[in-house]
Amino acid sequence: MSTDNKQSLPAITLAAIGVVYGDIGTSPLYTLRECLSGQFGFGVERDAVFGFLSLIFWLLIFVVSIKYLTFVMRADNAGEGGILTLMSLAGRNTSARTTSMLVIMGLIGGSFFYGEVVITPAISVMSAIEGLEIVAPQLDTWIVPLSIIVLTLLFMIQKHGTAMVGKLFAPIMLTWFLILAGLGLRSIIANPEVLHALNPMWAVHFFLEYKTVSFIALGAVVLSITGVEALYADMGHFGKFPIRLAWFTVVLPSLTLNY
Repeated sequence: MSTDNKQSLPAITLAAIGVVYGDIGTSPLYTLRECLSGQFGFGVERDAVFGFLSLIFWLLIFVVSIKYLTFVMRADNAGEGGILTLMSLAGRNTSARTTSMLVIMGLIGGSFFYGEVVITPAISVMSAIEGLEIVAPQLDTWIVPLSIIVLTLLFMIQKHGTAMVGKLFAPIMLTWFLILAGLGLRSIIANPEVLHALNPMWAVHFFLEYKTVSFIALGAVVLSITGVEALYADMGHFGKFPIRLAWFTVVLPSLTLNY
């Protein structure tokens, strides 16, 4: 899929929602669950909840909106993005020794990327299917087999390329984000005090209150931006503007309301 003149901006933006934001869009399935699971020594306490929510919101702002969409996406190579693009750009006009080091760093970065794309689909799919236990506890033993079936079908579809994936998942992901926004808005209306979590001082207070444990807990907070590297990696497929437009008009508002 490319951003040629035959495709309208709304169509490209919708396709970007389906392909680029699938990972980060499913993060609400497990992020807060991991944050408040009790593994860090605190449960569903007001300070902890507001602290986590504040950290998640400002992580979305600083890492996604500012770091990636504002700065990282400027480092393109003829419109292409990704770790290999960064390696290519950084290797221009450098010595052989520096180039070798950049290649090694690029390979390490690529390894991290492949590791993430192997782990995340399994986590996302299993988190979604585990929800079936709520309405049908007897399906507990079917969670893993169903996850394998879903993942197999997904990979069978992906072999047809980005265009097919975009057409198929764009309306699904748009519906998903609208559901996230609707559920979040309903909860905000019922508990408007949660809006105080947008204040960054809650994040600061979280670090001051829980000290060392708060830094360990960041490992759960970063789950909220799982898949953010796809914004840069898929830049060559959709272009900068459609990816930015999709984020600021649909994805960010939906995630903010839901969290």
